[in-house]
Amino acid sequence: MIFTYKRMERREFLYSNSTSHIWPFSAIAELIDNAYDPDVCAKQFWIDKTVVKGEECLSFMDNGNGLDNETMHKMLSFGYSDKTAVGGVEPIGIYGNGFKSGSMRLGKDAIVFSKSKDSLCVGMLSQTYLEQINAKQIIVPIVCFEMKQKNPYILLLKKHKASLQDILHYSPFNTQQELLTEINAITSTCSTSKTGTRIIIWNLRRTSSGKTEFDFGKDRYDIRIPSEVYESYKDPSLNTDRFTSYIPESFYSLRAYCSILYLKPRMQVMVRGQMVKSQLIAKSLAHIRRDHYKPNFLDGKRIQITFGYNTKSKDQYGIMMYHKNRLIKAYERVGCQLRANKIGVGVIGVIECNFLEPTHNKQSFLESEKYRKTMVNLATKLEEYWKEMCYRKSKDNPNSTIPLEDTMKKPDQNWVQCGDCLQWRKLPDGIDCKKLPNQWFCRMNPDPQFRSCKVPEEPEDSDDDEPYQKTYKQHTSGNKGFPVISNVCSLSMDTRSSSPSSSSMSAVTDYQNTDNDIVILESASTPKPRLTVSAVGKVKIKKEQSDDDISMLLECFDDAAVDDQMEAEADAPAQVKQVEKGTQSMSAEDQAEIKQEADANGQNEKQNLQVMQNGVSNVLEAKPEMGSSPDNKCPLPYLPNEIEAQEQQDQLLVLMQSTALERDCLQVKVHQLTCQLQDIQTEVSSLRIKKESTDQACQTENTDEKDFKSLFENARQKEVETSMSLSNLRRNIGRLLITYVPVLDLEQVNYECSVIDEILAQVLSSRDVNSALDVATEN
Repeated sequence: MIFTYKRMERREFLYSNSTSHIWPFSAIAELIDNAYDPDVCAKQFWIDKTVVKGEECLSFMDNGNGLDNETMHKMLSFGYSDKTAVGGVEPIGIYGNGFKSGSMRLGKDAIVFSKSKDSLCVGMLSQTYLEQINAKQIIVPIVCFEMKQKNPYILLLKKHKASLQDILHYSPFNTQQELLTEINAITSTCSTSKTGTRIIIWNLRRTSSGKTEFDFGKDRYDIRIPSEVYESYKDPSLNTDRFTSYIPESFYSLRAYCSILYLKPRMQVMVRGQMVKSQLIAKSLAHIRRDHYKPNFLDGKRIQITFGYNTKSKDQYGIMMYHKNRLIKAYERVGCQLRANKIGVGVIGVIECNFLEPTHNKQSFLESEKYRKTMVNLATKLEEYWKEMCYRKSKDNPNSTIPLEDTMKKPDQNWVQCGDCLQWRKLPDGIDCKKLPNQWFCRMNPDPQFRSCKVPEEPEDSDDDEPYQKTYKQHTSGNKGFPVISNVCSLSMDTRSSSPSSSSMSAVTDYQNTDNDIVILESASTPKPRLTVSAVGKVKIKKEQSDDDISMLLECFDDAAVDDQMEAEADAPAQVKQVEKGTQSMSAEDQAEIKQEADANGQNEKQNLQVMQNGVSNVLEAKPEMGSSPDNKCPLPYLPNEIEAQEQQDQLLVLMQSTALERDCLQVKVHQLTCQLQDIQTEVSSLRIKKESTDQACQTENTDEKDFKSLFENARQKEVETSMSLSNLRRNIGRLLITYVPVLDLEQVNYECSVIDEILAQVLSSRDVNSALDVATEN
């Protein structure tokens, strides 16, 4: 059966679709993901180099459920994906493009052999095939064989005969028996399963020198990328720091890359016949601490982040970002690790970002507000972890001058995977994992509790666990670090209280680091003022607090500005005017009394504001001379009650929180502007390089043009000289030939052609014949 993609107008789409994979290992990872997904349920995956009829090929094989005719059709279709979660395991593939883009990135042609429970299928995706038949659309031939239970032979379906002829003609396998042999290799001795899939890719991509982009000779049990090849993979979207300092081994070694490809590996990967030792990256670190990231766009859900030191090499550090258990970005340096210092060196952070959306090649995340906020938060928490570890080291060993990243470290825990059940087991302390056999099983576990494959794994760390305590912050805040607000009291003073009330507010010191934590010590708060009932007269005075008054009261926790004092001075006459308006119907004596009281209250308020601005504890004594007799017809001016005082304190905390949020937003903007500046600088440098190369090319073209002209003239001159020499030589030969051919007229001979040459050949051949006859006659 042959099916055609009707929506694809050009066959070149196969190549353009594969260009999303700049790095070849990302293309191989797409094929591994297909076998790892829960609908395939493969336990082993083999990657190897093979030779088919003298041509180097890459082969990939798994022992999963296999493909029938329908699933083979879906796998070779573009943009089709019906993968669903099985047993709580989410599938990695979401776009339905992994096999097509990955296989066509590695080579021009690929053939798929698959064996399921009831059928055998072969499908071919080939650019060479489409070019040779001059196809305008993408055509994929598929052949399906049926296995009959009664008869031992395999019957080919009649409707697939045309596809079979195309596969045999344009693939390296030219007979039906060769196809069946490759299918039988799926259930060979290296696999105990009766089903599986095998992929062979040929016409591998090659470099400008004609060699493949893989090095198969340096390590017989690995597939590597030569240094001259991976230097050409420099891409602006990748972290340029990896090219300027230290390149991780996982970038050029397929074995090292497969060992960290999954956060919790559930499948064994064999590279060139030898099993890859997978590692639990989050549990193979030293000085492990767990923190949490609680973004506001996840409705309160906390994301666990694991920090620790790399025990193998201090040069491999950064954030390991996974998505649905699959590695997306490896050793991504953030924050302090990008600066020209040693802060954060050797620290690895591990996070599973299921809330972010990966790119089509699964090598990065889409640039979004969520991604930028996540990276800023990771940078902050990584620096906090580094400071905490440095503080604890200096506290435990104050005389040591060796940085923590330079000390010898061992993983906090030792974990190993069983070769039968593929479960992970924690080993007791003191066991060296390097001395364990390549194939380890649960029955070898020293812990009798987990010595059987039937026993489930130890439970994962819960996300509800509290993050580690950052003791360095407490130490810093005790000396000079975090801002401390002590003796919090009411911001509105009751000037009518019978007993004087004392209040104090300590000055707020600025902290040099940008932290969100503010420590508030409320040890000696002033009691709430008692509400006194004043005689209600003919006039009821109501006063509204303006926005300026609220901001004046709330901003007193920071270094108070001079404008606050000016506002306070302007409020006193305003109160007098308000009182005067309310007493138009009163006597002149009452108006004078109210004005005198308003002046006294304005003076007291001015004194209170001055005390809060200076941050010094003062005793406020207010003894207004006010009578409480019923003859006094004018009530006292309105003062804030207990509820309003509490509201003012709440407004103080709200302002502090809003200030912290505003600072975070500014930090994000600064980070964005910094990234934009770096991108612009990179573009400017690239444009300069292009300009210089263009100028050099122009100069070279002019020089080459002159060289070509001179070479052409020289060659033409040599040709003329050669023809003249040949003509003279033929004239001399003609004079000699007259003695053998007297009838030869030299004046009629054209010395520019080969007439003399033919006559000379005839004379020589006849002379040889005569010599042979003379010899025979003598005998």
